[in-house]
Amino acid sequence: MASIAATGAQPQAIARGINRIVALAMIVLLAACAAVPRGGEGPPPVVTPDPLDSLHRVALLLPVTGPDGDVGLSIANATALALSDTKATNIRLITYDTAQGVAAATKRAIADGNKLILGPLRGENVAEAAAIARPAGIPIISFSNDVGVAGQNVFLLGHLPNQSIDRVVRFAKAKGLNRFGGVVSNNVYGQRAQANLVNSVRNAGGILVGVQESDGGAASADAAARRLAQMGQIDAVLIADSGRAAVVAVPALRRNGLRNAKILGTDLWNIDGSLASSSPIYGAWFASVSDTLYNQYATKYRARYNKAPLRLSSLGYDSVLLVVRVARDWRPGSKFPVTQLIDPQGFIGVDGAFRFMNNGLTERMLEVQEIQAGKFVTVDAAPTSFVK
Repeated sequence: MASIAATGAQPQAIARGINRIVALAMIVLLAACAAVPRGGEGPPPVVTPDPLDSLHRVALLLPVTGPDGDVGLSIANATALALSDTKATNIRLITYDTAQGVAAATKRAIADGNKLILGPLRGENVAEAAAIARPAGIPIISFSNDVGVAGQNVFLLGHLPNQSIDRVVRFAKAKGLNRFGGVVSNNVYGQRAQANLVNSVRNAGGILVGVQESDGGAASADAAARRLAQMGQIDAVLIADSGRAAVVAVPALRRNGLRNAKILGTDLWNIDGSLASSSPIYGAWFASVSDTLYNQYATKYRARYNKAPLRLSSLGYDSVLLVVRVARDWRPGSKFPVTQLIDPQGFIGVDGAFRFMNNGLTERMLEVQEIQAGKFVTVDAAPTSFVK
């Protein structure tokens, strides 16, 4: 108030300024009214595009809580690492916890607009998810190796035991081992492994002397070994079970007359690094994916998460590499181009080269490893290309 009272000219100047502002506002208002076309329709509103419209929406169905939570979290971490390594900013990947209900997780994933599902982990969960995803036209790339759930837009990224068995049997036959035996787990895995062993030995030109079941315990392993030894000369014994079961089974075989039989295993053994410190297993062969790229991946995983990855987590990393590759020719918002999965040239991942077949199963390039003191050593490298 003091500054206004200091001169009589200022009130008039202020009044003139106000009049100019009012006049300018009237001009702007008139111009706006003149821009409105007849009929009362204004210009189309400016629509801000949804940032999600430019992204590929992919659901990750995994158990991140509950009994399998450690496996699920390791796979989920691997997918995040792969997105970071590839700098794939055009992919939105959201995790849905299947431990809270597979059906509910699948329905939420589809309702959220996801066009592809990665996971679930176990075969029975894949079947449950597929019953919902198939009618919606959403394909699944699962981390399971249960061949019974493959097909009809369900693809298995898990390592298939039949390929591992066939690879190690053929290698053993090439080394002059002709008469084969087997000790398999008394579950679905063991039943399928037995069928795979029969086919592999026959196709390799060998002789299958016999197969016995074991529950993995010491007494059961001893009984299976005794029965197997009574069947005649055996050059090699395939143990189609976990590494823990193999540690029990091998001494039982040695105690019961199969002292010189070569021990063979499946890719399950690559999951259990403790086998390298079990002297009864030294000299055994098993077929698995190569560890060369996996070891590099594991180093990066440790640096980011301050802990070692679980061996199966490589499937999560490779699933993202696969999606990034397909995304080059995949328009955001459209259906996932399933036909691009059936590429005879295959794909490259942490676990080496692989390709999907029309039935949803995966064909992989496997190497043969030998268990030596403190390490797994490659004795026959994986092929470098697929046979067409």
